[in-house]
Amino acid sequence: MRGKKIAAIVFGALVVGGIYVAVRDDIAALWNNLHVKIAEYPQPKKTVWLDQGIAKEKLSWFYHADQGTRTFGFPYEWFMALEQPTIPWLIFNKVDDFSEAAYLDRYGFIPDTIIPGKKALPIGFAKGGPMLDPSGAPWKNPRTKETMTGVGLTCAGCHTGRFTYKDTAVVIDGGPALTNLLAMKQGMGVSLLLTRFIPTRFNRFADNILGPDSTVADREVLKDQLSQVLKQYGEIQALEKRVASQSILEGYGRLDALNRIGNQVFSVDLKKPENYAGSTAPVHYPRIWNTPWFDWVQYNGSIMQPMVRNAGESLGVSAELNLTDPSKGLYKSSVNVESLFEMEQMIKGNTPPNAKDGFPGLRSPKWPNDVLPPIDQKLADKGAELYKTHCQECHRPPVSSAAFWDFNNKDWWTKNEAGEPILKVENVPISHIGTDPAQAADMISRTVALPANLGIDKSGFADALGAVVAKTVNYAFDQKKPPVGPAERKRIDGYMPNELRGELAYKVRPLNGVWATPPYLHNGSVPTVEALLGPPEDRPKKFYLGNREYDPVNLGYKFDKIDNGFEFDTSIRGNSNRGHEFRKDYNKDKEIKGVIGPALSADDRKALIEYLKTL
Repeated sequence: MRGKKIAAIVFGALVVGGIYVAVRDDIAALWNNLHVKIAEYPQPKKTVWLDQGIAKEKLSWFYHADQGTRTFGFPYEWFMALEQPTIPWLIFNKVDDFSEAAYLDRYGFIPDTIIPGKKALPIGFAKGGPMLDPSGAPWKNPRTKETMTGVGLTCAGCHTGRFTYKDTAVVIDGGPALTNLLAMKQGMGVSLLLTRFIPTRFNRFADNILGPDSTVADREVLKDQLSQVLKQYGEIQALEKRVASQSILEGYGRLDALNRIGNQVFSVDLKKPENYAGSTAPVHYPRIWNTPWFDWVQYNGSIMQPMVRNAGESLGVSAELNLTDPSKGLYKSSVNVESLFEMEQMIKGNTPPNAKDGFPGLRSPKWPNDVLPPIDQKLADKGAELYKTHCQECHRPPVSSAAFWDFNNKDWWTKNEAGEPILKVENVPISHIGTDPAQAADMISRTVALPANLGIDKSGFADALGAVVAKTVNYAFDQKKPPVGPAERKRIDGYMPNELRGELAYKVRPLNGVWATPPYLHNGSVPTVEALLGPPEDRPKKFYLGNREYDPVNLGYKFDKIDNGFEFDTSIRGNSNRGHEFRKDYNKDKEIKGVIGPALSADDRKALIEYLKTL
């Protein structure tokens, strides 16, 4: 009998082992999907904000101003009730809240402590107005029947930077974020899945949303709502899998913003899977100080009007938009035009730029001598001469100099429709600058299929997107009581026309504050200024994104390996670190693609870096 039991146990083990071998790839895939990999960081002893010309109270508003975005596909009340996407050893135990600032910090979202004692979500999270459910109807609480509240990201989520130096964190308003948005959405998906299928976790969630005295029927409706959101997440995941062979991993501090805006608008909102494209050209989040005074924005200089740029960004991070049901009003959206205008005005300032005061509004950060090692002024003076020789032709004189404010120079300055001075930023052909062409090239080549009832006869991505965003904004203007008049529309649009273009070129802008904007090049493929100025063959071919510790000598984040960081591979299309090179074979009379100047000695690079700290 004992022999039979042993044989049965062995047989059972072999069966289980055989099943495991047969499905181990599926198990591995499931575990990988349920295991959200994000870095852990030591907490700084203090956080400081630099004086960039905006009062703390205004910044506090800006960090959480509602643009109408519904980024996560579920309400604010759910966001506050979700638990983190982890499975404890005792599976039924309570897990910490997803919305905890320390947890969201691991995805790169900065805790908002600018006003001590004020309770706030991390920088870039906004609690909005009423939210629609996946069917397009008002999202109701199953028990109270009250409409649920929207939640989404604002532009501050992607355009507020931070670095640490030793035990101090420094916030850079308007600087590039070091977030990992895609990992966070994965984490949310896993949290929703665990909430839906682990009974005790669901019960805690339902107690928060419905109250402990809710009925079984109320809870079943809530389960159905969870299932609908999971279905939407699954549909997006299926689309991502379909284009995975074209896509490039983004990682910390990068996003293929234009393609993702196009996917949201032309595929998800329009319900046309065939319009979904791969994320083929991730870019490093750009700095936004002074941009309201530029004639063209985006790395490839593709958008002119501030309102189209900002409303397009809101649509890209999932503001609600109706493109399929004429009975509900085509182009009806949750985009908050008034809030977008006020945010733009904060960045822009209330007076035109001038030689005495420089650019108004949000100013570029100044090197913090009380946090970082002080600037060697003698070395910086030497670097100033090198800047004139090697940088000034494209990047213009420093904005602190009288030479920059030559409004009579028609190659540098123009005017908007209100007569205000606007800086003309040069779009440098890729054939000259030699940096990775994917972002510019893919925008030119992308086309979309649109139904006739949208009233848009364009299939090119840029023109079609410009038309959709303009119609969305105009719908919002028309719905006001009374409708917004032509003069007021021009003011809200920033006195700039809705023009878009696609060129194989990248814009070049002034370098004020550049020291605070690593990594470098439009795709973030060079980790430090030293690597950018040095021999191109010495630029790291692989390095890690996700470190926050600043390197004040080389100007950039530390880029050595970090657990659960992102390994950046420059050999992949879209990730090239070539171009903008200083090489020995430079010849000013014979252009070589990507070579913009002669090789710089180590001493010259040090001097130039020291000068860039002063800008």
